Amino acid sequence: MSFFRDKNVIVGVTASIAAYKSTFLIREFVKKGANVWVIQTPESQQFITPLTLSTLSKNPVLIEITKENGNVWNNHVEIALWADLFIIAPATAKTLSKMANGRCDNLLISTYLSAKCPVFFAPAMDLDMFKHQSTQENINKLESYGNFYIPPGDGELASGLTGKGRMAEPDDIITAIEKKIIDKLPLNNKNVLITAGPTYESIDPVRFIGNYSSGKMGFSIAECAANLGANVTLISGPTNQKLINTNINLINVVSAKDMFDLCMEKFKQNEILIMNAAVADYTPKIPSKNKIKKKDQNLILELVKTKDILEALSQNKTSEQLLIGFALETNNEIDNAKEKLYRKKLDFIVLNSLNDKGAGFINDNNKITIIDKNNNIFKFDLKSKQKVADDIINHIIKYYND
Repeated sequence: MSFFRDKNVIVGVTASIAAYKSTFLIREFVKKGANVWVIQTPESQQFITPLTLSTLSKNPVLIEITKENGNVWNNHVEIALWADLFIIAPATAKTLSKMANGRCDNLLISTYLSAKCPVFFAPAMDLDMFKHQSTQENINKLESYGNFYIPPGDGELASGLTGKGRMAEPDDIITAIEKKIIDKLPLNNKNVLITAGPTYESIDPVRFIGNYSSGKMGFSIAECAANLGANVTLISGPTNQKLINTNINLINVVSAKDMFDLCMEKFKQNEILIMNAAVADYTPKIPSKNKIKKKDQNLILELVKTKDILEALSQNKTSEQLLIGFALETNNEIDNAKEKLYRKKLDFIVLNSLNDKGAGFINDNNKITIIDKNNNIFKFDLKSKQKVADDIINHIIKYYND
């Protein structure tokens, strides 16, 4: 999956012969899963029709500040706040001047001046216009405002001259935006190992010992970490969960031994270790090779302890690694979680209580308490597991920033 999936993107199109390239840019954003709205300047309609841009973006094109014969307002503030990023491509010399000096005479500039998201601009104009001191000063001024400049390329221009002024190619614009945003993400280039889901311990070829873990929490944490720039390896037991972000390296396992072996193999490569899986504490000593027939009144299984993943990681981790465990408790929650935190030498532990209505296994919501190794306790309200994942990852980011 692309970084752009489910991102809200505004594409601004101005009056340049390069407006035809906007069609390819819009199509790429849509292919990568973005929600795209296009704002055209009125003059740009001479170069490309709103119908073309609307068809490609799958949304109506916005042009005028008012619509329906001036009776309804296109709310530029609402549009601007909706966006996760804003790209003006092509950006003419005239539009650059308006942006740099706050000359607010069309919907595109009104929206730009209201934007809170990252704004990118890709100029397109003739060679001498681009080289002119006023244009260069406007570009410098826009960068000083925090906007991101995507330089034009060299080549043949509409005037017949050859030189700098061609709007950057759509693929290069996409790459530049992705790199610039990812470079600023708080977990950029952090390697994160996450476990999720249950494990199944085989009794015979058709039966197993398992638990009610759905994997929702671990998958949500993985998505959140990846969306903030982390390189995520997710080791998951059997689950029906699906990933949105396919940049996550998902490794499926079945048993506690499978998960233990993979964690030991992978953990040295990762700075952050989030052990969310509900790993079986016991496994049948000798699973039957054949299906066990129902003969006797009772069936006695001999179980043996599984290897403790958290304990093994804590004994081998370095001081540069952050190890996070989870505790699911039904009584004496805080005391039991603290005992696990100290015994397994964790940096912090995330406590779930089955006593919280609507939280825990299977449910879409969770209620957690985070306890760190300095005995600080942070309690959170009941919320969706996606929001809980945000809380956990934000706690990690705060740990690195303190």
